[in-house]
Amino acid sequence: MSATPTVVKLGGSCLDGLDGSWWDDLAAHGRSTPLVLVHGWSKPLKRLSEREGKRLEILRDRYGNQSRWTTPEVIEDIKTVSAEIAGEVISRLERRGITVERLLGSDGLVSAGAGERWWWREKQLVELDNLVGPITGVDPASFKNLQPGHAHVVTPLARNAAGQEVNTDGDRAAAAIAGGLGATDLVLVTDVAHLLVDGEPVRRISAKAAAAFRDNGATGGMRKKLRAAGEALERDVARVVIGSAPVTDLLADRTGTTITRL
Repeated sequence: MSATPTVVKLGGSCLDGLDGSWWDDLAAHGRSTPLVLVHGWSKPLKRLSEREGKRLEILRDRYGNQSRWTTPEVIEDIKTVSAEIAGEVISRLERRGITVERLLGSDGLVSAGAGERWWWREKQLVELDNLVGPITGVDPASFKNLQPGHAHVVTPLARNAAGQEVNTDGDRAAAAIAGGLGATDLVLVTDVAHLLVDGEPVRRISAKAAAAFRDNGATGGMRKKLRAAGEALERDVARVVIGSAPVTDLLADRTGTTITRL
C-alpha cells in the first residue's frame, strides 16, 4: 500500500459518461492508494444556467486567454452544482467501500493572486470585475487523512488576498495540489482518449514538446490541460496522464497520453 496519493482531475464535461465499471476501477485503486479527486463543473453549470435562463459569458483578455465571466452570482451557482457533483462522487465511492470527505478550495486550501481586470467586449478593452485569479499556493495541511481506502473530493474554488472567493482553472488547481502533496502521478480524466498532434494520437511526450504544441497548435481545453501538465511537472510530479479510460489503465500506460519531464 502507498501513502503517496494519486491526484485525479475529473473533467466537468465527462462526469456523466463515467460508468459503473470506471468507478469500480477507481475504488480498487483507492484501496491501496490515497485518492484526491478534483472535479470540474462546466457541463453541470451550463445546464443550471439554461434551466434558469441565465447567460454564461466567456471573456477574452488582452493576451488572448479566455475566462468565464464570474460574478458573485456565478460563484453561488458554481457552489450549488459543485455540492451536487461532490455528493454524487461521494455516493459512488462509498457504495464501493471508500470513505470520502469533501474540501472546498476556498476554505483555506487554495489561494489565488489578483486576476486580470481588462477584457475585450464589443471590440473594446474594458475594465471588469471578474472573480477569477491564478493559483498562488496550496495548503497541504488541509488533507488530514491521506491513507488507502479514503478519498478527498476537492471543489477548486480559491480565496484571494482581498478575501474574495474566486473561480480557478480546475486542471491547474489539480496540478498545484498534486505538487503540494508530493504526488507522483496526476491523472487528467477528460472526454478525449489521447492528445492529438496533427490528427494522430500521441502516447508519450516530453514536457518540452508538450509546451511547444500547447503554444503552437493546441486549442481550447487541451491547451489548458497541457499548461496544467507543465506546471505539475515543474512542481516535481513525475508524470501526468491525460485520457478518458479507467485510472488504472491510464497509470499502466495502456492508453491515454503520458507527459514526463524528459
